[in-house]
Amino acid sequence: MSSSSNVTAHPFKNCVEVSAVCPVQATTLGYYPNVGINAFFAVGFGIATVALLVPLFFGLFKRRTWGYSCFVAAGAALELAGYAARVPLHKNPWNKQAFETQICAIILAPTLICIGIYLTLQHVCLALYPALSRVRPTLYPWLFVPGDVSCLLVQAAGGALAASAGYTNTKLLNAGNRLIIAGIVLQVVVLALFGLASLDYYVRVRRWLAGRDTRGRQPTAEALRLWNDRQFRMFGVAVAVAYVCILIRCIYRVAEMAGGWGNKIMQDQPSFVVLEGFMILIAVGILAGFQPSYLFPQMANGRKQRLAMEADAAAATAANGSNSDNTELAENAAAKNEMAQ
Repeated sequence: MSSSSNVTAHPFKNCVEVSAVCPVQATTLGYYPNVGINAFFAVGFGIATVALLVPLFFGLFKRRTWGYSCFVAAGAALELAGYAARVPLHKNPWNKQAFETQICAIILAPTLICIGIYLTLQHVCLALYPALSRVRPTLYPWLFVPGDVSCLLVQAAGGALAASAGYTNTKLLNAGNRLIIAGIVLQVVVLALFGLASLDYYVRVRRWLAGRDTRGRQPTAEALRLWNDRQFRMFGVAVAVAYVCILIRCIYRVAEMAGGWGNKIMQDQPSFVVLEGFMILIAVGILAGFQPSYLFPQMANGRKQRLAMEADAAAATAANGSNSDNTELAENAAAKNEMAQ
């Protein structure tokens, strides 16, 4: 197979099973997928899906985070389908249906998981101090989720083109490959922007809580309680670790897909297992095990509650700013009187 990004005519287009004239090395993966590790991943993602949905639908927690749990569970379910499809590839790496199922499911699943992560920032901002955010907290989902959905659509279109091209229409196959790469690169960009926004808010909160806010705003007792709450900190660390795992996976996927179908990176099973399989399983396992429903219940607030919290915070900030201005004017006036005397 070609190792360049442009795929040439496939000399094994009529192969349906491994034989002397259709060796496993000629398949896109170039190896027999390990049954044990793929079954392990499938079971792991299945457990994570159940762990996310059972508490949600059976009300095991007092407050339920529908958006977070459903998106992460949907991603985990897609991963389950993808790794389950890799199991029959061990018996027959030329199984076209199994290959197409696993490639589409495993490539698209992290996009849904990312949406669950993107929903966290607005709730953290609202719960701590909304005024410290450079953007209105309720706008964060409208910035990052559409970007993530765009990644999903671009990758899905690329996967559909590649699948429909088969081994005969190389032009269509190349176009699908380029779309998949573009979608993953866009996903890395969106992830990076989200990371920068989160880091910026974290730094500003740390300064505020330490009494070093540039505008002289003082931390509230409620914010201090939440910041020092062990469960809230656990949730924050869990989301951060999951974020890093997904970012590593996306960078790996860009390198993998950039070489074209059947390149050396794509045909290296250990790197796929570690940088794709384990990275996403760790991320999903953490997100399922450290759910906001019991660690950060404020994330269950509905849209009306979020808007009300944002409006109250804006009003309080305006009032504090007015009081600060009045105090400054009074001090200036007193200073002038002293000089006049």
